[in-house]
Amino acid sequence: MTEQKTITQITEKIDGARETERQIAFMEKAAGYVQELSEKLGRKPTCCVVTFGCQMNARDSEKLSGILEKVGYELVEKEEADFVIYNTCTVRDNANQRVYGRLGYLNGLKKKNPHMKIALCGCMMQEPAVIEKISKSYRFVDLIFGTHNIYKFAELLTAMFESDGMIVDIWKDTDQIVEDLPVERKYPFKSGINIMFGCNNFCSYCIVPYVRGRERSRNPKDILREIEKLSGDGVKEIMLLGQNVNSYGKNLDMPITFAQLLREVEKIDGIERIRFMTSHPKDLSDELIQVMKESKKICRHLHLPLQSGSTEILTKMNRRYTKEQYLALAEKIRREIPDMAITTDIIVGFPGETRADVDETIDVINKVQYDNAFTFIYSKRTGTPAAAMEQVPEEEVKENFARVLETVQQTAKKRAALLQGQTHSALVEDVNDQDPELLTGRLSNNMIVHFKGEKDLIGQIIPVCLKECHGFYYLGERV
Repeated sequence: MTEQKTITQITEKIDGARETERQIAFMEKAAGYVQELSEKLGRKPTCCVVTFGCQMNARDSEKLSGILEKVGYELVEKEEADFVIYNTCTVRDNANQRVYGRLGYLNGLKKKNPHMKIALCGCMMQEPAVIEKISKSYRFVDLIFGTHNIYKFAELLTAMFESDGMIVDIWKDTDQIVEDLPVERKYPFKSGINIMFGCNNFCSYCIVPYVRGRERSRNPKDILREIEKLSGDGVKEIMLLGQNVNSYGKNLDMPITFAQLLREVEKIDGIERIRFMTSHPKDLSDELIQVMKESKKICRHLHLPLQSGSTEILTKMNRRYTKEQYLALAEKIRREIPDMAITTDIIVGFPGETRADVDETIDVINKVQYDNAFTFIYSKRTGTPAAAMEQVPEEEVKENFARVLETVQQTAKKRAALLQGQTHSALVEDVNDQDPELLTGRLSNNMIVHFKGEKDLIGQIIPVCLKECHGFYYLGERV
């Protein structure tokens, strides 16, 4: 049996600039191992990074891809590769089961390809029970690391090449942020930027604070420097990422607000659109509303998770706002910025939820008139307080979910129809998946529009007339 090397560490204070130099040195070392593999194979080794979960995971995958490309791998989209990385999500238990299922498939591929390496990272790997299960039942995995030490990927990659056994490197927590490592962006014209990591909210249904750690904000100078560099590379749209961007800056030595950061970002030439997510309603300030109102670059789209319209359920969820407070905030946003699209998250079937509680949620949907909503059936998440609460019968949940979904679809269609016949700017993102004669663009309000055009328009922001509204997308015509 091969030896398993396990490294478990707690927060370690290190110099960020010096750590960047260390990781660059490890990239050079890893590149040597990849070159040796290339000579054995008679071709460039391939690598596939598969992302499960949120925008934060997607951004982490871009960092992994950047390092892999730097050391000599060819990035591919199929899992029939020489190196496969699963960047995992653990928001719901079924997300874990999905990964276990895919690992069985990878095991079959690895038996056919003796050079194949398999790595697991992301939120799921921060759970001790998961590490124990993989160590016992999935011995063919070569490398496991978590959310706190992703910047050490080049070092871990080197260790993987130098070891015959499974490498497990999980940190319980960290306050470390390392800058200036390679990133391979999915789109050349838009990019996500992490402005903070972790979460302090501890909603009773959510595992994120346990696997992502406490909130820690990046230095604003580092953020602005990264955005300036992206602008120089031709990026036109950026999305500022954090579990709760409204809390940005609170833990800095010289605290600044998220609204103040946005004002500085807006000054950067070349950046034409600014997006951000996610905003927690309890922390959305009047200052931020004013900045959004005055801005010519911040997109007219605000994602404002509701989760439930019942104050009683919100209390059980530990959301720290009431139905009335949420409605007052939404009303203020609509009043100050009438063209702002508001989207949300809604959970149906939270422990103890009654039909009357769901009626409260439907009441909020009707009053706010959401432009869209991500509606979920509550999924018990082991390790969270809500998992120990009394669960709602499945049939009752399904019935209530259908009622909520129908209401969301009706209000969203009404909101979308308001723009029919108008001309709006769209960032052209890609060729349409179903019809190669059509391009797909995204409006400032985050809605999709399909229209005829040439491929050379991809990456440009152009005016499009919204000819036909089809509920959640438009058919348009270039103006």
